[in-house]
Amino acid sequence: MRLIAQLLSLLVRGTGLMLGLSGAILALMSLGGAISPRLDALTHAAPLWLAMGVGAVVLGGLFARQAERWVIVALGVVTISACGVMMLPELRMAWRFKPAAAAPGDLKIIQFNAWHENYAPEKSSEWLLAQNADVIVMEEVGGSAWPIAKSLRKAYPFTACKAGACEPWIFSRRKILDSGALSKGLPAAWARIEDPAGPFTVMGAHYVWPVPAGHQQEQSVMLAKAASAFDHHSLIITGDFNSTPWSFTLKRQDKALSLQRWTRALPSWPSGQFSRVAAAPAPFLPIDHVYAGSDWRAVKVERGPAIGSDHRPIIVTLRRSPK
Repeated sequence: MRLIAQLLSLLVRGTGLMLGLSGAILALMSLGGAISPRLDALTHAAPLWLAMGVGAVVLGGLFARQAERWVIVALGVVTISACGVMMLPELRMAWRFKPAAAAPGDLKIIQFNAWHENYAPEKSSEWLLAQNADVIVMEEVGGSAWPIAKSLRKAYPFTACKAGACEPWIFSRRKILDSGALSKGLPAAWARIEDPAGPFTVMGAHYVWPVPAGHQQEQSVMLAKAASAFDHHSLIITGDFNSTPWSFTLKRQDKALSLQRWTRALPSWPSGQFSRVAAAPAPFLPIDHVYAGSDWRAVKVERGPAIGSDHRPIIVTLRRSPK
């Protein structure tokens, strides 16, 4: 029994050391994302590095002794500190947001990657229609998600889709005055929408994954350039950016757009049966975002349920400031 206990202790301490060492290396490398797009790809996994750091502190503190304990715990603290540098500003903004009750005249907008392998399109359609949103921006509408678009087109009198090829789709209950697609290389669309307080523009975008590095950064530059052509104060931008808020890429985008990002530390991926072999009990990566200009302030920011996609829908209710 003593031998078994010693082996188990060695295993636990070794696990703590591995978590602390690996977490510290990966978290510190992530900070290099400030100058390297390749290293910035590591920042998206900051919650995982944070969990490794916490695991090292717990296992080292409880099971290691003397110098070994301090080494493992120190590695865990280094990991946690590096993750804090990346994540704390976002978490602080999330804590500061104070929701309010929705009122008549507010704009309810839904951002949703429907996923071309959606395994419950009827459920998705029913939920989306029940929200009675003013605007829905939806990505990956092809494949098994196509029935969702068909049902929304019956309920929403206006869409930004022209010539039948859209990515993303923009559905609106309010009249669309004009619409179009953005530059080649960036799946994005825009719609100028009628409003009693004056027209406003909604843009939707769908970025590539952060790896291989470089392409997502190029798309971010394209979006900022395209956004500059519209009225900055009333502009709304939503999308599946495949980028977390603790990445340096999204931080640079926030600055370049000069809009308020209202989705703060709100995980939207993965959701449900997100692959053939894996299901997600809860999303942990915030990669779907909603921005708005100074004419707007968010009164509610919510995450929807699992409705057949590998993303959760994001619902943001915006209130236009009186002029």
